Amino acid sequence: MRKFVIMGVQGSGKGTQSELLCTDLDLVHISVGDIFRWNVQNHTKLGAQVRRTMTAGELVGDDMVESVVRERLDRHDWNFGFVIDGFPRNGRQAEFFMESYDIDAVIHLELPDDEVRRRVLSRRLCPNCGMDYNLIADRPEVEGRCDICGHELITRADDTPEALDARLRDYHQKTRPVLDIFGRKEVIHDIDARPSAEEVQQSIRDQLGLPPYKPAVALST
Repeated sequence: MRKFVIMGVQGSGKGTQSELLCTDLDLVHISVGDIFRWNVQNHTKLGAQVRRTMTAGELVGDDMVESVVRERLDRHDWNFGFVIDGFPRNGRQAEFFMESYDIDAVIHLELPDDEVRRRVLSRRLCPNCGMDYNLIADRPEVEGRCDICGHELITRADDTPEALDARLRDYHQKTRPVLDIFGRKEVIHDIDARPSAEEVQQSIRDQLGLPPYKPAVALST
């Protein structure tokens, strides 16, 4: 069983790299962000709380994040292991995670803040079918319209310059110190997240001693 934590600032490619790792290793991708977005799109009670928080330009509270992660992991549907992104976010959560799940490795995707801003502020989302786009490398065929359903694309509520600045501050002040805690077990693998998705994935696998990545289709960051 393999249990990995993937860390990195917003826009570093955590979701993409997690999915690529899970594809041929039978791992389960647990994304805190995806869980929150699903709840928002399906108008659940949790989703309403998250929407209010994002609209106010604030960050979802640590207690809410921890509760969601505990509930998800308690399903125990990860027979061969998991890759989790978006957690832990502080020292207390990191201590709990190491004690409870015996993490095999922490994958740390490194990306400069200026590149983070360039990537994140270029993202677009289809609110109808959930398709993601990036105006840098994955533009829709018709400007501003989803290729799948034709719906008008939007910018995520948490992808404004103000919200991004808040997340960057939060990351550097609270999440980066989590790496120091994980570092006690020497399980951190620093990965340059600037190259293509395929190159980053292969670097991850090289450092973790995993089978080589064999892409089925070309991917972009």
